[in-house]
Amino acid sequence: MRIHLVLCVLLMGCATQPPQANSTVSTPGPGAATTRQTGIYDNRRGLVEIIVKANFAEISRDIRAGGGPVLTRAMVAAGIPPADRPTRLIQLQSNFGLYAQSPGALVTTLMLYGR
Repeated sequence: MRIHLVLCVLLMGCATQPPQANSTVSTPGPGAATTRQTGIYDNRRGLVEIIVKANFAEISRDIRAGGGPVLTRAMVAAGIPPADRPTRLIQLQSNFGLYAQSPGALVTTLMLYGR
């Protein structure tokens, strides 16, 4: 009898990952919420991508200049809170070399800064 208990405890340690809280199999509610949130994120990212890629020269100038209307529009679309924008602008300026040739990298960064 003790051997079964010991084996059970040992086998529980074989899992490579912890159980996922929002697994759609165990709890369909959070899984549906995750799908909804993914759709919202995808829509927001698409808008940011359109703004950045259609206006990349202007947004680059805005970053170098310390702000501007196109950069502000991209930050709003990404969901970056107004109070965070000055700090995020400094970060964008500091890392401008990463974005100078890659609009996709800038889109990803703006989305990471957003909420």
